[in-house]
Order: sequence, then C-alpha cells, then structure tokens
Amino acid sequence: MTITTQHELDGMTLAGKVVARTLDALRAAVEPGVTPAELDALAGQVFAQFGAFSAPRAEYGAPVNVFISVNDDIVHGLPTHRPLQAGDVVCIDVTPNVGGFVADAAITVAVPPVSPTAARLIEAAEAALARGLNAARAGQPLNGIGRAIQTEVQRRGFTLLPELQGHGVGRAIHEKPDVPNYYRPTLRKPLHEGLVIAVEPMISTGKSPRVRTRRDGWTLATTDGGLAAHVEHTIMITKGKPVILTA
Repeated sequence: MTITTQHELDGMTLAGKVVARTLDALRAAVEPGVTPAELDALAGQVFAQFGAFSAPRAEYGAPVNVFISVNDDIVHGLPTHRPLQAGDVVCIDVTPNVGGFVADAAITVAVPPVSPTAARLIEAAEAALARGLNAARAGQPLNGIGRAIQTEVQRRGFTLLPELQGHGVGRAIHEKPDVPNYYRPTLRKPLHEGLVIAVEPMISTGKSPRVRTRRDGWTLATTDGGLAAHVEHTIMITKGKPVILTA
C-alpha cells in the first residue's frame, strides 16, 4: 500500500492506534498465572471497542484474535490455556482490520523475574528494530533495512531467523514488498514516500537459523529450543524518519 490520500492516512492511523491500544493492554496483563487464551480474549475486547476484527482470522482462518508465542515459539503461536510462568518470554503479535485498513505490530515481554539472557534478547530485538526503522527512508534502498537489522543482531551475539521477514501491509496483512531482516544485495529498489511496510526482526538465543512448524499447523518455533523475540512496527515511509503508525 502507498498512502496517497488523507482518507488512507486517517484509516491507517486509526488501525495503528487500535494496535497500540491492544498491545498496551496485553503488556499490562502479562503476569504469572494468566493464560495466553485470556490475553487473546482481552485483545478481542479492545478490538470490539473500535469495531475492529482479527485480520488473520478473516484472511487466513486463524482461530485467534492475536498470535501469542511463548519461549521457543517465535511467531503465529495459537494462544493456549497453559498459565504463564515466571521467566517466560512472550511474543504478542497484533494485526486488526479496522474499517478495511490493516496495521501490524508485535512486542516481546518477559514474565518477571526476567533472566539476564531474556532481557538481553529483548533489548537486542528492540535495538535491531530501531536500527531498521532509521534506515527506512525515501530514496534509500530496501535492503538497507535488512542490513541495519542484521548488523545490530550480530553485534549483540544473537541469531537471525532469515526465513521470517517483514512485508508490505495496509489493505491486507501481507503485501509487497518483502522486507528481509538481513542484507539481500538484489533488493536495491529505493523506498518511496507513502509506502506502508511492517518491519519485524525475529531473533533467537539459539545457534540454528532454521524454524519449524508445530503440529497445530500455525506456530513457528526455533529448531534448537532457543528463546525467541519478535518486535514489529507498521510504518509509512517519508523523506526523513518514518511515521510509526503503530506507536
């Protein structure tokens, strides 16, 4: 999607607001004893306040309001009824459709008390996202985003999961272009003003860059049991710093 009208900007701004409100509510609710299924129900309540609905449910038939992935699960986790425990690493991925506009963002939070490894992992993912967003400017090559993310993750000693990547978003969840989290030399096409993309580093404490699909057919997990972190924002490209629609 490329935003060219005030109507489109207003629509994406509202969708981003719903994402941010939902993530704020879920972040505050993460504590020992709460279940991912309860968090999913809370997300549904926030969606209802804005007349929003789950884009993954509508587009792909996902049986969720939001995806919640715990510990070595990376993304697309189906919310379970297993209570969260102290030290769990929880990735929350929120993608509502609000009046025909779709925004997408994710956070990773740890259930206190947080281990030093989990804290460093989450900090690394957030730093990589910040680096990627800073590289996302009109006229700069698309692959600059992945270069910035890859450099930061490797500097901090964690493992990128290159099978998973960002994407265009706006009228549907997954639109062009693909936005890899690593440097791909062929992706030299410059970014243009108004382009809407989701930038989303996904990293692990493990050594393997591969991922596997669990038997539920949805949840993607690390292959070596490494803890995973996933952070994401939907942005609009400008000549300067991008507009973070989901902030």
